[in-house]
Amino acid sequence: MAAHRVSNRSLAVAALSTVVEWYDFTLYLYFATVISRVFFGGGGAALGSALGGFALAYLMRPIGAVVFGHVADRYGRRPMLLLSMALMSAAMLLTALLPTYAQIGPAAAWLLFGLRCVMGFSVGGEYTGVITYLLESAHPRRRGFVASLAAAASEVGALLAVGVSAVTVAALSEANLQAWGWRIPFVVGAALAGTVWVARSTMEESPDFERLRAEGGLVANPLAHAVSQQWGGILRAFAISALGSITYYVGITYVPAFLASAGSIGEGAALWLSTIAAVAVILVTPVVGLLSDRIGRKPALLAFAGLSAMLPISMFSLMAGGSTARALLGAVVLALVAGGVSAVGAIAPGEQFAQASRASGLGLGYTVATAIFGGLTPFVAQRLVETTGSPLMPGIMIAAVALAALPVFALMRETAPRRTG
Repeated sequence: MAAHRVSNRSLAVAALSTVVEWYDFTLYLYFATVISRVFFGGGGAALGSALGGFALAYLMRPIGAVVFGHVADRYGRRPMLLLSMALMSAAMLLTALLPTYAQIGPAAAWLLFGLRCVMGFSVGGEYTGVITYLLESAHPRRRGFVASLAAAASEVGALLAVGVSAVTVAALSEANLQAWGWRIPFVVGAALAGTVWVARSTMEESPDFERLRAEGGLVANPLAHAVSQQWGGILRAFAISALGSITYYVGITYVPAFLASAGSIGEGAALWLSTIAAVAVILVTPVVGLLSDRIGRKPALLAFAGLSAMLPISMFSLMAGGSTARALLGAVVLALVAGGVSAVGAIAPGEQFAQASRASGLGLGYTVATAIFGGLTPFVAQRLVETTGSPLMPGIMIAAVALAALPVFALMRETAPRRTG
């Protein structure tokens, strides 16, 4: 472990800059109905097409993770973080400038889909690149806490997107919203991404990467090195990310749709519950990050995997009961569990890899799991509820993944540095 660490400013810029990724993610979903009218012409199939394009573009993440992981392992963590944010900034700005369905017809939807693919590609390396940088740059005994701040900042981005969207919708008439107002949140996102790029340009390089390069330890093909030499790390990163993804995407982002479709509470109340749940995630994440520095990653992962196996089924049953108070309790409990998994899941996967191919191995294991257990699971959960008629199915899905991950966590070695005194 290198004695030199980077400045607190560089750590803060890296940790807090994840706000952009989740701003974009939440903005698109929150604005999905408006986007369906602006780019797909409205009508019954438009919303499905808008969401389908989003899901397909999500599959670009693993590809982006492989490409950006190669850049990070060959040329440095800092250049990779600058490149991914530059692409995100350009894609956001170009989205704000796109012609609409009314102007050029179906071509508008294809242009939007192309830019969504660029976003998915760039985001593929974004979060894992940040985590790699924080792992190598933070003080060893505080890197769990520092990395957890990146997870918490992601949720701040989601809240920011909801706020900007809500103000835009409230301030404009429907005609103005569809004519030009829909562009405002994307301009804000582009400005936010551009600001983050400028801040990142002042960051120092990871000291561990600098030392590895000075020692001639860089490998020519980091991905091949990770697959051949660190396949166990890839599997463990996959397991951690799978649990983190399904607890978040089914336990938090799917909850408003679940409550609305179950008839428990109205759409407006469901969104308010989701906002409260998001605040709960922001508050619990750094606490669990600190805890993982004290007790270790393995005990924390085992504890939250156990909670993920035991609680979600009863919480979804509680939320389906028709009471706002019960729905709130269920949503907050699920959010606290998901936030805890995200906190440990921010640091533990990267610690499974040696430095030479860390970004490539982490990116592959992490984003493939996210694509499977994140982007697809809300759709699967809703279909299972509709097919079986049971509101317990989302909870069963989470519990099943948690039970499958428990043996992996039990066999993991502890990766947190030992505390001496």
